[in-house]
Amino acid sequence: MNNTGVIILAAGSSSRFGNPKPLLCFNGKTLLNRTIDEAAEAGAQPIIVVTGAKADEISKEINNEDVRIVFNKDWEQGMASGIVAGLKKALTIDKALPKVIIAVCDQPYISSSLFQQLFQKQQQTARHIVASAYDDTIGTPALFTERYFDALMRLTGDHGAKILFEQYSDDLASVDFPGGSIDIDTREDYENLLKGNRDS
Repeated sequence: MNNTGVIILAAGSSSRFGNPKPLLCFNGKTLLNRTIDEAAEAGAQPIIVVTGAKADEISKEINNEDVRIVFNKDWEQGMASGIVAGLKKALTIDKALPKVIIAVCDQPYISSSLFQQLFQKQQQTARHIVASAYDDTIGTPALFTERYFDALMRLTGDHGAKILFEQYSDDLASVDFPGGSIDIDTREDYENLLKGNRDS
């Protein structure tokens, strides 16, 4: 997965959950470290983790020394500020970086193969945005080439990158990510995840 960075958003307050979601454990790892490890296995470089609320607590749990951590001082303004902070950091590391994948760490079934599929789909289709498809929608993880870096930098509020899928739908491809519909917003979601894992 040449010249592709991964920006992992881990800045939210997890207010609906009560505890930092990136630090929840699943199959022996925190959700954050699972996402980091899958990105590393896919060959992503650089790997950026964007922190905000609970920054110190989250940073000290990261067990991959190659990960670059950036603190988003504007995290309360919403997800867009995290994307901007992560992309700025990635471009200070590699000014010529041609692609980034934006990921969140509350999707427990993110995998290295999914990251590679996003990369391969972009190469195959020459589309400049490739998103993950699940539950009749598209979302993260999502790959953007440098063509849309300026548009990402202009995002504000809590829209995230999804607004760009609509604005540039003619330049959008997708890959199937059946597990993408499972994300952790509430304690019930987490309990169902653990129960489902035991039952499988």
